[in-house]
Amino acid sequence: MNTGQIISGAGHIGLIGWLLFGGSLRTDPLPLDVMQVTAVTSEEYADIVSGAAQPSDTEEIAPPAPLESPAVPQDTPDLTSEADPAPDTPQPDPAPEAAPDPAPQPPVPAEQAEVSDEAPVIEPPSEDMAALRPDPSLRPVPRPAERVAPQQVAPPEPDTQVDDVVREEAVPDEAAETPREEAESTAPEAAATEIVTEAEQPAPSKSVRPRSRPNRPAPAPEPAPETQTAEAEPAPQPDPAPQPKPAPQPEPEPEPAAPAADTAGIEDALAAALGGTSDTPTPSAPAGPPLTAGEKEGMRLAVQSCWNIGALSSEALATVVTVAFELTEDARPIDGTIRMIDATGGSSGAAKQAYEAARRAIIRCGARGFALPVEKYASWRNVELVFNPESKRIK
Repeated sequence: MNTGQIISGAGHIGLIGWLLFGGSLRTDPLPLDVMQVTAVTSEEYADIVSGAAQPSDTEEIAPPAPLESPAVPQDTPDLTSEADPAPDTPQPDPAPEAAPDPAPQPPVPAEQAEVSDEAPVIEPPSEDMAALRPDPSLRPVPRPAERVAPQQVAPPEPDTQVDDVVREEAVPDEAAETPREEAESTAPEAAATEIVTEAEQPAPSKSVRPRSRPNRPAPAPEPAPETQTAEAEPAPQPDPAPQPKPAPQPEPEPEPAAPAADTAGIEDALAAALGGTSDTPTPSAPAGPPLTAGEKEGMRLAVQSCWNIGALSSEALATVVTVAFELTEDARPIDGTIRMIDATGGSSGAAKQAYEAARRAIIRCGARGFALPVEKYASWRNVELVFNPESKRIK
């Protein structure tokens, strides 16, 4: 057996034996009350009872003393049985005679309403007053900041010193007991919750409505051919000799044909009017001044906002592609003209993947037309954009 078990068993046995034989379970007896009594017989008890003094039944009880009547005061009035006289009651005035009921009036006939066959005249509604339309609120624009923090911090005032602790400017008070040192106001540096890129700049909210295409000039009217008429020469007068019949009149000569040069000029004028062999150039869209830097930047940011490069591979992100396309007069891209003219920095598969991402951005953002001036259509008709996924820049 284990030594611990032996020690535990011996201890338990000793404890139980001490409880049983040591007297710990015994209780002390309760104390008894002792009283001394004397034993007597019945005869002795009868003698004791009979010897006690019995009360006398013949004792007379004295009657109580009579009560004295209270003294009657001298000024008490005499009471008589005669009733007091009744007070005088005023008699009510006699009621006036009721007036006779008035004779009933004959009923008044109700007036009949006038009925007209004419239709009622409906007044025209008042003209609606023009209400001023409230100015549309500006589109919220994320505020760029050089520092990124969990909470957005507004930029401090120009004269405020940058510090992590916000402290108001303290001015020394001469009336104070303890002079207060002058302290400059401090504020934390401006911070934003995310990095604001150029792609997050919103596009212009308004765009110029495209102008209509100029009408083709009407054809010039066909000039009438010039004709030359020859006057007939008068016939020679006959001799004044008498003749039985009048002299016959000569027939007029036929009109001479127009010169060949005049016929050729008419044909040239007709061909010029019909546009067959005309040397006049066809009117084209006005060239206008070149695009400004702001107009180019607006189109670049519009395309960049739709450019998604999250699904490109690592090799495609390092590939720079140049895409060319044409625009209609309403500034919408023509799908069939979108093409890749150059690619650098990757394989053909990576270049194709980068080109497809650029093509989707052009089609998606150009569905509603870019904000470009119509008078400069000749300047932005053909567009070339350079897509650099590595820096997410478009040129």
